[in-house]
Amino acid sequence: MLLTLVFIAGFAFGWYRARTRGGDRLDRLQYGTVHGILFTLVAFVGWIVAIKAGIL
Repeated sequence: MLLTLVFIAGFAFGWYRARTRGGDRLDRLQYGTVHGILFTLVAFVGWIVAIKAGIL
């Protein structure tokens, strides 16, 4: 569930960045998807590191 929320937040951030740069609909979808995937990967790695460090 947490990773889904992180993906949605990343997608929204990417959509916003593409909109402010004047991108059309496909640009916004691409930026949103790429940012969503990157945010999710960073969160997943952080989650694994926190588990290995004994924080979670």
